[in-house]
Amino acid sequence: MENISTLTIIVQTLVFLFVGEKVIVSLGKLFGMYDIIHEREARVYVLFGEVLGVIDEPGLHLLWPKLGWKACVVNIFGTSYTRSLRLDQEYLRSIPVNSEEGTPMGIGVWYETQISDPVAHIFKNANPRESLSVSVKNAAIKSLSNLPLSEMLVNRHHMSKIVREEVSADSVEWGYRVGSVYIRKVHFRDANMTRQIEEKVVNRLRQVTSAIQQDGVNQVNIIKSKADREASIEFAKASTIRPQIVGTALEEIGKDEEVLSTLFEILEAQNITASPTVELTLVPPGSAKSGLTSLLASR
Repeated sequence: MENISTLTIIVQTLVFLFVGEKVIVSLGKLFGMYDIIHEREARVYVLFGEVLGVIDEPGLHLLWPKLGWKACVVNIFGTSYTRSLRLDQEYLRSIPVNSEEGTPMGIGVWYETQISDPVAHIFKNANPRESLSVSVKNAAIKSLSNLPLSEMLVNRHHMSKIVREEVSADSVEWGYRVGSVYIRKVHFRDANMTRQIEEKVVNRLRQVTSAIQQDGVNQVNIIKSKADREASIEFAKASTIRPQIVGTALEEIGKDEEVLSTLFEILEAQNITASPTVELTLVPPGSAKSGLTSLLASR
C-alpha cells in the first residue's frame, strides 16, 4: 500500500508540474513577460492604434524592459503582427505590351522582394503583395511599350533596369525592398503572326540552302573547267614535243646501223602481226625446206 501511495504521489507531482509549467508559460506570454522571435521574422506590437515597438532579432526577448508597463496588456487589449523577412520571388507571365512597330508582345518579369519596413507593410496598404505585383505590371507596360522590336528581343538587361527603377519608389512606400528584376521571356502574343514568322524563316532557310548548294555546284564546275583546261594545255604540249622526242631517239638509234636495222625489222614484224587481213605462219629457223616438203606431202 505504501508503494502504491508513493507512486500515486509521484504521478500527481509530475502531472502538476507539467500542467503548472504550461500554465505559467501561457500566463507569462499572455501578460507580456517574454516573447520568442524566430529566424528571419519580425513582430510588431500595437495597442489602441499605437505602435509600441518592433522586434526583428531572433531569440527570447523580455517585453517589459522594451515596451514598458503596456507589455502587460498588449496581448490582451492589443495585437501583435508577425511578418516574414525572408527573400521572396515572383514571376509575372506574358505582360501585354506593344512595340514601336505595333507588334503585340508578351513580357515575362521575374523579381525578388523582401519586407524592409514591417510597420509600413502592415498599415500603408491593405494588400501590399498584390499591389506590388500590379505596380510591376504597370511599370513594365509604361516603360517597355513603344520600344523598337529589335531592342525588345535583344536588350533585356536594359529593360530590367528600367522596370526596377520605376517600381522601387512604390515598393519602399509599402514596406518592400525590391531586389533583382529580370526580363526572362519576350514572345509574340499573336498566334497568326508567330506562324507567319515561322513560314518566313523556313522560306528564307530554304533560299539560303539553295543558294549555298548552287554556289557549291558553281565552284565545282569552275574547278573542273580549270582542271580540264590545264589538262588540255599539258596534252597539247606533249603532242607538240612528241615528234621532237621521237626524232631525237631515232637520231641516236641511227648512229648504230645494226640497232637501226633490228629496230625496223621489229617494227615491220609488229605491223604485219597487227594487220587483221594477213595470215602468218611461223617456221622455225633451219627447217624451211623440210617444212615445205611436209606441207606439200600433206596436200
